[in-house]
Order: sequence, then structure tokens, then C-alpha cells
Amino acid sequence: MGYPLGVASDHCHVLVMDPELAEGLDGERLQRARRDSMSATMVLEEGPWDPFGPGERVRGGIGLLVLTGVIVRRVGADGRYGAELLGPGDLLRPWQHQGEDATLPFHTTFRVTQRARVALLDRRFAARLAPYPEVSSALVGRAMQRSRTLAVDMAIAHYARVDQRLLRQLRHLADRWGRVTPAGVRVPVNVTHQMLADLVAARRPAVTTALRGLTRDGRLERVEGGWLLFGEPPDDLYRAVAEASAGGRGAVGTAPRAALH
Repeated sequence: MGYPLGVASDHCHVLVMDPELAEGLDGERLQRARRDSMSATMVLEEGPWDPFGPGERVRGGIGLLVLTGVIVRRVGADGRYGAELLGPGDLLRPWQHQGEDATLPFHTTFRVTQRARVALLDRRFAARLAPYPEVSSALVGRAMQRSRTLAVDMAIAHYARVDQRLLRQLRHLADRWGRVTPAGVRVPVNVTHQMLADLVAARRPAVTTALRGLTRDGRLERVEGGWLLFGEPPDDLYRAVAEASAGGRGAVGTAPRAALH
């Protein structure tokens, strides 16, 4: 039996669910931090999601931490939209948005594309984790990583041809979500043509045409729940990642080159 959309389901130990946040801890401090990292969680079924209600519940705290699943954040105005994919490890602070108060007003929506679970890191959670600054440092790193990912997205969107953008964007997604299989790199991210269009700054019909061409050329294949990529990734993708990653952890993680093949 599934949970209704956006209903708080249970609690979890965040540092157990997301152990990378505790990489700076060891021994007894690590064990105590794991015990202190209890948080309420919320299960999100596929479909539209309004994060602003849950966001108000954690205002003054850290925010909403995605533990599992995939969420699309779409931002735009006047029929022009951009998008980003949010997944495990991403931190949201929905109350920190300008929206209609911005000089250039924009509209923001969220859609869950794969059943997700988020942790509500409220003020009490922040107080319990205060003795462990290593965790706070890791969360700041997550915010920086997200900004670097967006920088790579911007670089990809500057390619002239839509098929070039799509191939590079799917390889970019593979660095985070991809799995190497005997058939190719499987990217289990179920996004529509419209979502891909928002990701690569193109129109949906152009994306559909480009995907047909890439499929015909043997570069990719649509499979259940995502995409299968074939061949070598473009070399210039690594340069974009390196430039966006300067000074810290890579925008799309630290997976070796082989993981992208």
C-alpha cells in the first residue's frame, strides 16, 4: 500500500540513510552522531509536489534532504522554462525563493518522477547535530555541488545543435545515476521529452526529432524506466566538468571515466 502524496511516513537516522554526510566522523563520535540524526521523513508519490508546506515546517532549520527518488524542479515564465533534477543528497530550502518578488518574476513547480523520500531537517535536528560540525560542512558541500552541476548544465545548453546538448546532458546524468551494464550505460531516470527540453533549453518537438536521430545512429535507446547509452562520451564533457569543479568536489561527483562508458 502506497503513501498518499506528501504524507509524513516515519522517522529515520539520516546519517545511516546518507552515510556520506558522516565521512568526517569516526569512532564513538560517529556512533553518537548516527543516534542523534533522527529525523521525520515524508514519502512522495509520483506526480506534482508542493514543497512549501513541508518547507514551512523546517523553517529556521536546515531544510529538506532528498534521501531517495528523483524530483524535477522547473523554473520559468512566459512559456520559457529551465529545469534541474534533484536526487539523493540534494538539499532544498523552499522558503528561500524570490518568485513574484523578483525583478524578473518567475514560476517554480516541482514534480516527483520517481517515488521519493525526503527528511525534514528542522531546528531540533540542527541543534542535535550542532556538536558535529563535520556534518554541517558536508551539507554546505552539497549546496556547492548543486551549483556546480547547474554550471555544467549551462555549458551544455550553449551547444548549437539540440542532439549535441541531449547527448551531453544524458552523459552528465549518467555520471550521477548511471550504471555500467554489458549492453551500455543505463541511466534509470524516467524523464519526458518536455523535461529533457527544459534541461537542454530547447523546444519539445526539436528534442523528439533529435532523440530519433540519436537512436537511429546507435548512440542511445529508450528503455523501461530510463535510457541506455552506447559508445564513448564526448571528451569535451570532461573539460566542462573539470572547469565547473575547480576548487572542490566535482559538479557531477567523482566517478571515474570508465563509469561513463
